[in-house]
Amino acid sequence: MRVALIHYWLVKSRGGEKVLDALCELFPDADIFTHVYDPAAVSETIRRHTVHTTFIHKLPGAIRHYQTYLPLMPLALEALDLRAYDLVISSESGPAKGVLVSPETLHVCYCHTPMRYIWDLYHDYRASAGPLTRLLMPPLVHYLRLWDVVSANRVDQFIANSSAVARRIQRHYRRPSRIIHPPVDVDAFVPVAQPDDFYLVVGQLVPYKRAELAVEAFNRLGRKLVVIGDGPQLKALRAQAGPMVSILGPQPFSVLRDHYARCRALVFPGEEDFGIVPVEAMASGRPVIALRKGGALDTVVEGLSGLFFDRPEPQSLMDAVIRFEAAEHDFDSAAIVAHARQFDRSRFLAEMREVLDRGWAGRGGGNAVLPYGAALGRDAGHPPFNDAALAANNPHR
Repeated sequence: MRVALIHYWLVKSRGGEKVLDALCELFPDADIFTHVYDPAAVSETIRRHTVHTTFIHKLPGAIRHYQTYLPLMPLALEALDLRAYDLVISSESGPAKGVLVSPETLHVCYCHTPMRYIWDLYHDYRASAGPLTRLLMPPLVHYLRLWDVVSANRVDQFIANSSAVARRIQRHYRRPSRIIHPPVDVDAFVPVAQPDDFYLVVGQLVPYKRAELAVEAFNRLGRKLVVIGDGPQLKALRAQAGPMVSILGPQPFSVLRDHYARCRALVFPGEEDFGIVPVEAMASGRPVIALRKGGALDTVVEGLSGLFFDRPEPQSLMDAVIRFEAAEHDFDSAAIVAHARQFDRSRFLAEMREVLDRGWAGRGGGNAVLPYGAALGRDAGHPPFNDAALAANNPHR
């Protein structure tokens, strides 16, 4: 039995790479295929595997400017020879699922999201692009959309990382999907007895995460806000920040973990596909004030682990902060931590194994056993997954 893991690119270590890391634990002998690869940017778990790159990796400046070569990535994927593999798992957010496999191969796609820059965020990306890119985007993105839909037919089973992504898969590909939330290392975070007097924003500083919305709201409120993260908006946010807002930029994990534990609440102003950051804050015992959209609907339970604001506007967030402060003492740190543990790594591994076993049996796998390497099974101290609580926030789940 041979297994191949397909990941869009390996140049950073974020949520998608944490999913790949867990899949590497599940299949320790699997080969990895990706467009571009920077070994220094990924975990030791991933580096232990044999990593193959497409021809994109050999193009000038590919590791730093890989997105420039997006129109070539469908050709690069289809050039990969995967005929020797019995199971292919694609990790999709950029182009990954479009590989060609043999009729006997089981192809499961773990979809972090259909490519947002060609679907729901297309107009945002085009509006922020330079003149030449704006001119070229319509025909190129049209071609990519056509290929993206066609390549969805090459997948036997879709797995979505959230209810929001499941709806996008249904809309763009007309395919159902099973929801399996990504793994979060909840044991890496420790609550403190008493938080400090500041709120926290964590994440990559890019437009769709809306850190500037939080900075504006806290400028007006006169409350302390700390922003941790790096990205193209860092300089602009520092210029925008008033005396009560501290823009720390990128920080090591020890500083991040400390701020998670000591903040009054995490502020989550953008719409994410899933959003690991809120779960990390909840694993630290802290509630979350989140925009009522996207993956937060699957992770934040209003009144238990946080509350929502409805519009991506400073005033809506300001109103939510005032509501939170009126009910702040009603939030129980231990209950928030218990809720966060529903998203741990062992749950992800167990649910992935269940889906893969069923898929392999459905393909006529017979008595052949998939080559798992991880010791699986839910920790006895972890609560069962709270589907009823999630459904209360998201009727489409």
